[in-house]
Amino acid sequence: MDNATLIMVATFVGVFGLIAAVGYLLKELSPTTAEDRLAVLTGQKSLAGTKAGGVMKKELLAEGAKGISNSLGRLADRFGNVRLFFEQADSPIGFDVFCMISLGAAGLGLAIGIILRAPYLLLPVIVLVAGIAPFMWLSMKRQARFKRFAKLMPDAMDLIARALRSGHSLASALHVVIEEMPAPLSTEFSVAYEQQKLGIPMDRALKSMLVRMPNMDLKFFVTAVAIQKQAGGDLAEILDKIGYVIRERFKIMGAVQALTGEGRISGIVLMALPIVLFFAVYYLNPPYVMTLFVHPTGRKMIAFAVVLQILGAYCIKKIINIKV
Repeated sequence: MDNATLIMVATFVGVFGLIAAVGYLLKELSPTTAEDRLAVLTGQKSLAGTKAGGVMKKELLAEGAKGISNSLGRLADRFGNVRLFFEQADSPIGFDVFCMISLGAAGLGLAIGIILRAPYLLLPVIVLVAGIAPFMWLSMKRQARFKRFAKLMPDAMDLIARALRSGHSLASALHVVIEEMPAPLSTEFSVAYEQQKLGIPMDRALKSMLVRMPNMDLKFFVTAVAIQKQAGGDLAEILDKIGYVIRERFKIMGAVQALTGEGRISGIVLMALPIVLFFAVYYLNPPYVMTLFVHPTGRKMIAFAVVLQILGAYCIKKIINIKV
């Protein structure tokens, strides 16, 4: 292993150690709790005499291993959007585990880059791409959940309208949706249903669901419920019209997707072609490609190409994304 590789590995280990140290420094245990736990470990106080009903020794030992995890969790609490993002994506893992997975993916990307003898100037890019890969997966999972929720909304509106006409209250109609509709719609309506059972007004419970699931059709439903609560009216008829509007918009969106399919494929090809050609030429003739990294003009060309790629992706996305 040459000196450059050793420097890269040492840099990665150093950054990981720095992150771990910052995580430990972010721990915010109260003085009373810390003194109680120290007294338990030293035998000066019994388990029964500790605060909150006692602290088990196994839990104390486990918390030592979870120090970084708890610190990352508190860090996420300071940024509410992070917790909301994970909740919207229905993530099976927490923010702390997700950060560790991202660090592991970055380290794996570095190892693969070294094994494949990638250019040293390209290693940071590989590490960055590998590190954000879990975030991209979670973002796609979140978008897929949003789309699934939107597709189920027309049936939910019809189901609530039929339940209201049969004599059910709005809360009972929501319970019918929870029992009959699949996730994620049943999951979100279940949260709103449980909130109103605990005493939260129905409109506030639905507005909190709108925060978790920012959907235009759901906004129509929440607005209709709020207006009906204040001014009265036939909510079932309003929900029927909302369901009709949603289905008609889906038809238009399907036509738009069909008409813009060629543009989407062209955009994917145009974005992937330079990257694929770069690695193909590097595999066939590495010294020819290394000129881009060694020569000053080559570095400027790479920077200019990256900027043009980003601008091209932005323009193509604006062209093919037609709001309906």
